[in-house]
Amino acid sequence: MALEPYHVVAVNTSKASENKIHDDATARRFGFKAGFVGGVNVYAFMTHLPVRQWGVDWLQRGTGEAKFAKPVYADAAAEVAGVADADGLALTVHSEGILCATGRAALASKLPPAPVLGDFKSVPVRTERAVADEASLRIGDWLGMIPQPVTAASHAQDLADIGETDPIYAREQIVHPVTIMRCCNWALSHNVMLPAWMHMGSDVRNLGLARVGDTLTARGRITKNYEHKGHKWVELDVMVVANETTPIIRASHIAIYRPRQVAEAA
Repeated sequence: MALEPYHVVAVNTSKASENKIHDDATARRFGFKAGFVGGVNVYAFMTHLPVRQWGVDWLQRGTGEAKFAKPVYADAAAEVAGVADADGLALTVHSEGILCATGRAALASKLPPAPVLGDFKSVPVRTERAVADEASLRIGDWLGMIPQPVTAASHAQDLADIGETDPIYAREQIVHPVTIMRCCNWALSHNVMLPAWMHMGSDVRNLGLARVGDTLTARGRITKNYEHKGHKWVELDVMVVANETTPIIRASHIAIYRPRQVAEAA
């Protein structure tokens, strides 16, 4: 059964960020139309349908998956479509007639035991950031992030930036998945230098709710570092935590930390 699609106009909220893949001039030099809208924003668009389908239950204990195939560009309309099946929702994101992302969401009645906080090591951010490579992103290393307080102002800004129309986040002061998923990015960018990089996908298990006033941190372990089609890839197993006590999500987070275009331009 097909759900009513969700439509949103994408905003590039990262034009001024250190990641130059969001910069128009840099992205065009690499052969793209313009700077990318962040993958965490596209994932945020995709979460609208499972929240519409299952409400706060999905935010507390649902699962989500996203794979990004093509960029979504600033000021372009994006359509999130969902088809309900026996296993949950199959999700797609189209923009300008192009399939940009695929994924799934579910609210299973039975899941394996939830991961526990003690299985994820809490470490401070590195005092010096080396350029991202096989040594600075060594398999087995743990990564932290600079703690991020969620204020009323930052919460409202995040909702506005992604054009979220579901009232549950403002009404109940629930932190949006875009804010939480950004912590997975910060586990990388707060520890290594990433001149131009791309979030390529995430597999997420929701574990609890964060609310305005909480402080978010991430505990991530590098599980893979490899080359594929000229790109350098890294994968993290990340737990995002509220107030150093409450697990919010566990995610397998995948990124290209050195696109082949960067290597070719060097």
